[in-house]
Amino acid sequence: MMTAPGDIGRRDLLAGGLALAALAGPSLTQAQENKAMYGLIGQMKAAPGKRDELVAILAEDTQGMPGCLSYIVAKDTTDADALWITEVWTDKDSHAASLKLPSVQAAIAKARPIIAGFGHRFETAPVGGVGLGGV
Repeated sequence: MMTAPGDIGRRDLLAGGLALAALAGPSLTQAQENKAMYGLIGQMKAAPGKRDELVAILAEDTQGMPGCLSYIVAKDTTDADALWITEVWTDKDSHAASLKLPSVQAAIAKARPIIAGFGHRFETAPVGGVGLGGV
């Protein structure tokens, strides 16, 4: 279900994929010993004609996210205004902590005016794969 632009909250925006990414945090093995990995797959809709601008915001300053193992922004091939964001974190707490970082808060403020809403959102429990270390 899509959200009206005025209804976009901080949590929705971040759950849709603004948890910017990819500083090597704890190792995959360490994460597996302590807690289950946490994954998000979500669709974000840009205002008409603003998808590339939204991609740029989501992709800028993607370093320094402790616990983020993977963060991928992909264009939807069937909808010119939609994106899919796929994230993998060492655990759910790492994702939650990322929402408080100044860089994430700045990205939210910059992106909010051009986000039209959100589509599907799935939480997952990743167990391994390319880019996540040896499993």
